[in-house]
Amino acid sequence: MGSDRSAATDGHPWRLASAQVFVEDLGTPELTDADAHHLERVLRISGDEQLCVSDGAGGWRMCELDSAGGLRAAGEPQWVDRPQPTLTVGFAAPKGERTEWAVRKLTEVGVDRIAVLRTERSVVRWDSGRAERQLSKMHRWVRESARQCRRLWLPEVTIGSMADLAGSLLAGAVLADAGGRRVEPGDHTILVGPEGGWTDEEREGRDLVALGEHVLRTETAAVLAGSAMASFRLWRD
Repeated sequence: MGSDRSAATDGHPWRLASAQVFVEDLGTPELTDADAHHLERVLRISGDEQLCVSDGAGGWRMCELDSAGGLRAAGEPQWVDRPQPTLTVGFAAPKGERTEWAVRKLTEVGVDRIAVLRTERSVVRWDSGRAERQLSKMHRWVRESARQCRRLWLPEVTIGSMADLAGSLLAGAVLADAGGRRVEPGDHTILVGPEGGWTDEEREGRDLVALGEHVLRTETAAVLAGSAMASFRLWRD
């Protein structure tokens, strides 16, 4: 589902652009070398095509490529409100490239905050240096995925233990667990544990929600949790 001229763009004119990029300043938008290469060499964008540039915080404006490969404004800056309520998914880091897959798909379905969790039974445990490098990758993944799906608000990403994040990001969270209740419109933060499951201590005092009748991989459950919450937000009155 890319950009098109269908009714899906009603009220979302930035989706009519041939491509989208993120910039630091909407007033004087400048392309990074990587974005310039992507637009010119990969997408083959020409100077008469409309581009949407966004600051990742709800701001956007239309631009065109100039003859020097820079940006020329073709409209005034505009802003859209942050989607409400804020949706958060936390999940225990799976092995290999599955974390990247989950982060990209959570960005696409509209999750606002993505947390990679260190849990009691986590198999993947990064030291501080590797966690910092992984967080840098996560910022790149959400930026690329948000560009592709035409999001104007970039998701927040973080890495931390349940204890580190409990007082802020994960307040009011429910845990995905077999035998829990169904996901409801009032659920705005869902946590997915490792494939070894939650410990009794981690479950204590938490409401539990079920994400289906089958045993799911961690990254699958995370995206299902985000999709379930996003569907309530999409169809709310």
